[in-house]
Amino acid sequence: MALGAQVPAETNAAGAFVRQEYSIRDRITADGSSGFPAEPGRYHLYVSLACPWAHRSIIVRGLLGLESVISMSVVDPIRDERGWAFRDGPGYSHDPVNGFAFLSEAYLATDPGYVGRYTVPCIWDRVAGRLVTNNYPDITIDFETQFRAFQRPDAPDLYPEALRPEIDAINKLIYEDVNNGVYKAGFAASQSAYDAAVDALFARLDWLEARLAQQRFLVGEQLTEADIRLFTTLARFDAVYVGHFKCNLRRLIDYPNLCGYARDLYQRPGFGETVNFDHIKRHYYMTHDQINPTRIVPKGPIADWNAAHGRGDRMTG
Repeated sequence: MALGAQVPAETNAAGAFVRQEYSIRDRITADGSSGFPAEPGRYHLYVSLACPWAHRSIIVRGLLGLESVISMSVVDPIRDERGWAFRDGPGYSHDPVNGFAFLSEAYLATDPGYVGRYTVPCIWDRVAGRLVTNNYPDITIDFETQFRAFQRPDAPDLYPEALRPEIDAINKLIYEDVNNGVYKAGFAASQSAYDAAVDALFARLDWLEARLAQQRFLVGEQLTEADIRLFTTLARFDAVYVGHFKCNLRRLIDYPNLCGYARDLYQRPGFGETVNFDHIKRHYYMTHDQINPTRIVPKGPIADWNAAHGRGDRMTG
């Protein structure tokens, strides 16, 4: 297997999933103090429409009106042992910046000794000729805070300073139990690790259901970074995680408040049009052959994401 090749998900001695560290972690700054100044046309965002971590960056880029500032390209949703590929197809295409055939080329151009999985999202710097970061939590925060001069005039403040401590705290909980929790269940290599992950996941979903019974959004009375981070997992929950990752104690549709909340977000400009269930389902069911060796993609579930969500008529925001 080639250096840095896409390998099956890592597990520890107890059979618990352990996500790899994201090692390319420079930051883009408004004043350029990091060596990577926020400039229009300099940076290129590589994403997959299937990946929930990349999906966040797509939503934030669009909500802030940064499409003409930060270019973007989409990889083929089917990932094999060579990693993410650039091909022509519905919703994805060849790499327009470097002509790379595989995302691995961007990683190895940045660090010839790179070892690990080649992940999306990541940002390429046209000036430096290298990746700036593959650390997905930093990407959206930098879009929100360091590119303010280039955001559209009516762009939402997704990371308001007064709410940052609460946003950070809830993001940590959601990451551990939900965003990464579904992976801890799906890639568990022992019954005990799976049981622990599923129990924590559904305890947190129950907690979120109760929280969202009292308020429209996760933090304060406005859409924030926290909502975007949760949404991308919820959008994939019934379509992928319930069956493929065995997160089947309950479905999203079984949670009235969580389901209504997810539909509320989906129906907002900048959300629904970024959700590609074809890419999502084909990626998960055709990539993880250790979980789904037949690579058969299920037809369901049938879901109406444009159905009434019942949130705005009883909650502010």
